[in-house]
Formats: sequence, structure tokens, C-alpha cells
Amino acid sequence: MKKSSALLLAAALLAGCMTLARHNLDQVYGPEQPDRFDHALPGQGPISYRRDIKPILDNRCVVCHACYDGPCQLKLSAWEGIARGASKAQVYDGTRLLEAPPTRLFLDADKPSEWREKGFYPVLNERPGTPAAELAASPLARMLRLKQRHPLPENTVLPDTFDFSLDREQQCPRIEEFDRFERDHPLWGMPFGLPGLSAGETATLEHWLQLGAPHEDSEPLSASVQQQVTAWEQFLNGDSLKERLVSRYVYEHLFLGHLYFDDDPQHRFFRLVRSATPPGTPLRPLTTRRPFDDPGLERVYYRLAVEQESISIKSHMPYALNKARMARWRQLFLTPDYPVEELPSYSAETAANPFLTFQALPVEARYRFMLDEAEFTIMGFIKGPVCRGQTALNVIEDHFWVFFMDPEAFKESDTEFLQRESRNLSMPAELKSNAPVLGPWFKYSRQQVDYLEAKSRYLAQRIDSPNKLTLSTVWDGDGSNPNAALTVYRHFDSATVLKGLVGERPKTAWVLTYPLLERIHYLLVAGYDVFGNIGHQLNTRLYMDFLRMEGEFNFLILLPKESRLPIRDYWYRGVSDDTKDYVYGRHAYFDGESGVPLTGADPQGELFTQLGHRLAAVLPRNPDPAWVADPKLQPALAKLQGLKGKSLTWVPELAFLRVDDPAGHAHYLTLVRNTGHLNVSQLLLESKTIVPEEHSLDVLPGLIGAYPNAIYRVRQGDLPAFTAAVAELSSDDGYQALVDRFGVRRSRSDFWSVSDALHTEVIRSAPIEGGLLDYNRLENR
Repeated sequence: MKKSSALLLAAALLAGCMTLARHNLDQVYGPEQPDRFDHALPGQGPISYRRDIKPILDNRCVVCHACYDGPCQLKLSAWEGIARGASKAQVYDGTRLLEAPPTRLFLDADKPSEWREKGFYPVLNERPGTPAAELAASPLARMLRLKQRHPLPENTVLPDTFDFSLDREQQCPRIEEFDRFERDHPLWGMPFGLPGLSAGETATLEHWLQLGAPHEDSEPLSASVQQQVTAWEQFLNGDSLKERLVSRYVYEHLFLGHLYFDDDPQHRFFRLVRSATPPGTPLRPLTTRRPFDDPGLERVYYRLAVEQESISIKSHMPYALNKARMARWRQLFLTPDYPVEELPSYSAETAANPFLTFQALPVEARYRFMLDEAEFTIMGFIKGPVCRGQTALNVIEDHFWVFFMDPEAFKESDTEFLQRESRNLSMPAELKSNAPVLGPWFKYSRQQVDYLEAKSRYLAQRIDSPNKLTLSTVWDGDGSNPNAALTVYRHFDSATVLKGLVGERPKTAWVLTYPLLERIHYLLVAGYDVFGNIGHQLNTRLYMDFLRMEGEFNFLILLPKESRLPIRDYWYRGVSDDTKDYVYGRHAYFDGESGVPLTGADPQGELFTQLGHRLAAVLPRNPDPAWVADPKLQPALAKLQGLKGKSLTWVPELAFLRVDDPAGHAHYLTLVRNTGHLNVSQLLLESKTIVPEEHSLDVLPGLIGAYPNAIYRVRQGDLPAFTAAVAELSSDDGYQALVDRFGVRRSRSDFWSVSDALHTEVIRSAPIEGGLLDYNRLENR
């Protein structure tokens, strides 16, 4: 009782202080005007937002404040995000009982005054504009000044008062809270936990703020790009039922993508959106939670909207549009003669199940549509909102390869089988975003058993001799497509997907079929609502277990019959037999023999080798250290890659390594630690399954991943010493000594120059795929 009373008293005092602070600000600068930035001041003065301000914000601020996991939902990746302001409500909340209202920039409100009604508060000065008020009444300006007055201690581990955890308490103060905030946390200025901006950068931002944060419109599209936009919008908005169904299918698969025209030298990116208005008229996006939710209109139109935010690697999914792409879609979907007699409904039960919604479209066309850009398809899971945090990602191994069943395999009967089983392939999105917690999982578990048993009978019927299950049943990219195999790396609470068979031999692999690939997309991308309740999030996570295990089953049946159970048991050590039966056993089974000739003592390794040979003509070269351009680096890097075992416990999941050679050239590499697991079937007790003796390290040329945990800078001559230091790690003190010598800590004074060099390399090496890194997961050790 006393504790509750004390908390109530503290809350009352805090509220009183805030009221007094707000009153004082009103007395000095005038009352707040929530609609002040509903219309931006035109950028006609000496400072241009796009030329002078945006580059500073991108390279110093957006590296933490972008996407849904930016602190306090403060998105500095667009002027509209700055004007929207901040909120202390968490987007990622795995405990909420009810769905949260969506807060998507450019979608769920149009003006800052509308965001105020949704609980967002300003970081710009919304009182009458005077040069003094623009700085004193702006949390953004005061955060910058706080860092200038109280810089971080140089190149040290920051104290525990700095909380860098993903789920830390939101600490973005309102302006009336700021006096108290800067007294309590003098080192917490912006950029938080990183060095301050230079004096010149700070002066430029303050000058811009004093001018009223002006903003000029985007540059208009070139005539050639506008012509292509017009052509694509015409193509996507045909009037026949077939064209409308195809466009719906395309939209539901590309809505997260950054579409671009590959002959556009400016590389302008677009979003494919549903609009209430047809091509040739102002675009009016529809704001539904999911791309397949009922739009509430008789007819929707599919339009290309210019991407207005800065490009961050963590959410960047480029997808090229060109004449060849349009011709390909015509060939797949429009040229074949098949009837579409009516359009499917948008009811949740139908729309969340693509096997019902799109059953009129040819199965092979749907599968080839996704295979054409398979990396993009899997990237939706890796870079979409679902892929954030340990609990979301501990459903996959740290490193595995992905192959695909050839579209020609069994295609004669695939359509009939899918039609029979479509009800067993329903997914959690049918329950929308306020889902029960346990009941649905039991339902989907029963459905998965029914589906696996039906699939097992189907395979026994279709594969009645070994020569019907050979390497030719694995897609070879049609002899030209580098998407034929992919590599997925998990970095504890983030992940990366790459084309090709990258890294050392992984523990497991998936072989994806059309139904499996489609379910991955509709479970984790199209059907996932980041604002959903705990039931929706939990059901999605548990369902993904089924999909991983089915992909592993498809790989296992390519192995000799007698080796399948031992390999399954190694993958799933410490797991109950009931769970293993979903992988290969009582529920998912195939008693036939594989037609792949594997005769050695290591059939899995042999199979990987043969698959590598089959796909060698289309896959990118495996970027292991032996192919680093400078041969002088190869021996030392090979030793680094050879490290395995307990010492890697202290190595972060994803680190960037810059090696400076004697001539002054920088060579960039990525160190990926693959954590050894007994299994990945534990939702909450992952630490109990970790096997340090099985940790391994992949050393990859270039910069891979969006969320570096650490940055190292090593002179070429010191590479052997760096490798030896990693190999000898056995304690936190040992790792701290390694970072003292080779690391670029977040508190180092030259951090931003190192960061700028990283971004220059990212764009140089991948001008389309590149973007801004994210430092929210940068370690403090």
C-alpha cells in the first residue's frame, strides 16, 4: 500500500512539473500550434534540406532512427518523420493482449496534427517561430546541444546507465520533460551512445532549425521514368477478371519491395500500393493492416508511389522492373488460356489463404513468379517487420542453405493435390490481429499432421522408383538464374540472405516447394501484423516451426533411406520423438529410396557437393577467403576462418573487419559467427541448446548484413596477431583487451569517419542493393 501511494505521489509530482514546464514555455514562446508543420516552409533560403540536411541526418541519425525499431518511433529518414515526432509506445511488444493501432509513416496519418491525436509529440518547435524558440523549444535541437556540452568519454566501455538492449525503456523526452532529462542523463544526448556531430554539422542543423525546418519538394521524375511508370500502371490495371486477379497476386507479393527501373541512372525507388484512384489521377493509398485486407471498395488500382524515405539496408528489398519483366509476367499469367470466372473475396478466411484466393491462376506460373526472384521472396521474411529479435529468429539455424524443387517435378498432379489440401494450409492471419493464444496452435498442429500425411501418401504414389527422385528434381535455375540456391545467416536477433552456397558446409538445408514457399510468404510477410497481439505473434512463430521442418524433410528424402533418421536425430538433439515426427517419421515419411548416387560415409556432405556441381553454372562463386583479391591476405584469413569452438563464444554474431594494407588501401570483410545448437525447437530456452564446441566462423569478403555488432580495424601485418587473439579468447576481459587493440568502439572519437568509409564501400560495391547500416545492435564491450 505504501509503495503504491509513493508511486502515485511521484506520478502526480511529475505531472505537476510537466504542467509547470509547459506553462513556462507558453509564457516565454507562446502556446503550441500542433498544425504548424502541417505544411512545410518552402526551402528557398541558404540551406537546402536535400543538399545540406538530409546527408547529415542519414549518416548520423538514420543509422539508428529508421524502420519500426527506431527509438521512440522517431523516424528521421524523411522530413515527414521529423515533423511527426516521437511516441513512447512500443511497436515491437510481444506481451500486448490486444492489437495496437498501426502507426505507419505516410499511411496511418497525413499531417503532424493528426499524429498528435495518435499520441505522437513534436521534436521540432511547434510554438510561434522565433530563432530562440526554434532551438529552446525543440527536443531535437536540445538533444544535439546536450551531446555537444557532454561528449562521451573517449574509447571506453560506456557505463551500465547506457541501455542498448532492443527492448529498453523508451527515453525520448517531451520538451516539457527536457530540463529534468538533461539533469538526470547528461551523457544521453544525440546521437545516443555514439560520438557527437562535428561543430560544422551541428551548426548546419541548428541554422536549419532556426529557419523553421524548411523542406523542398522532391525532384520530379524524368520524362523517361514517368513513361515507364505510366506503362506499368496501365499493365497492372487491366479490366478483365484475369488481369485483376494477376495484379492482386503481384501486389500481395511485392508490396514491401523497392521497385526500380534498371535503366534509371538516378535509381529512384517506388512502392507498389493499392489506391482508391486510377492511373492518371492523384494517388490515394488505401490503409489496411495487411495487403489482402478488405479495401472497402468495389475496385482498387495498383499504383507506383515514389519512395520518400532514406534507404536503409535492413528494410531494403530492390526489385527491377523492365520490358523483359513485363513480358515474363505476360508469358506466365496472361498468355495461357484459363478461365477466371469471378474474383475471390477479401474475407479473412479466404484472403489469408493464397491456395484458395488464387486457385484460378496456374500453379506453375505462381511458383515460377516467386522463383524468378527467390532471394527477394525469402528476403521478405528476413527484412520484413517479422524478423526482429531473438524470439522471432530462434526458429532457424544460424547458417543453412536453401534449394528449390524443380517446377517440372510432379507438376501434372500438383494442382489437384493443392486443391484437395488447401483447407489444411490455412494460416494464423485468418484470425486477424487479435488472436487467441493456445487454441489456434492446436488447430494448426492437427492440420499440419493431416497435410504431412496426405503429402507422404502423395509422394509414395508419385515417386514409385528411385529414378523419379534424383538431382534433376532440384531446380537448376533453368540454366541461367542465380537464385537457384540461397544462403541464410542468422545473427541472433537479425538475419541475412545471400545468393549462392556461401560459407562452410552448414548443419542443415531446406528444399522448398511451391506450397512451402507460398506459405512462408503469407505467414511471415503478407499475413504478419507487427502491431498484432501476443496471440497473433505467438501463433506465427510456432507455425514457422512446421515450415522449417517440412523444408528439412524435403532435403532428407534426397539422402539414402538408412541415413535419414540418424541425420534427423543429429539436427534435433534433445527434442522429443513427437517433434521429430514432423521432420521425418510418423507424420512426414517417405519409405522409398533416393535416386541420388551417394555411397560414401558422409552422404549429406556428398549431396551438398553434388548439388554444388549441378548448380555451379548459375550460382555466384562462394566468397570464401581464398578468393580475396589480394593474395597476401589469403593465408591469414584462411586461418581466421578455420577457427572453431569455445573461443568464439566471445566473438559477436556479425562484425565488420577493415584490413589496411601497407599501400593504404582498405579491404573490407565480414565475420559471421555461427552458433552451435543442439536444436532450434525451443521458443524461450535457447540458451539451454547452445553447444559452444560447435561454434564456427565464416569470413566473407565485403560487407554483409545490416546490423553490425562490432567493427574492427587491423593493419595487414597484424592479422596473425588478431587471429591469435580471437583463438585464445576465454573471458570478457580477454575480449575487452582485443577490442582495446583492434576495435572501433561506439565511443571512439573517429567513429564517424570509420562509419563514413563503411557506407562509401557499401554503395561502391552494391549501388542498387546498398543503403544505410543500422547501429542499434552495436555492442558496448
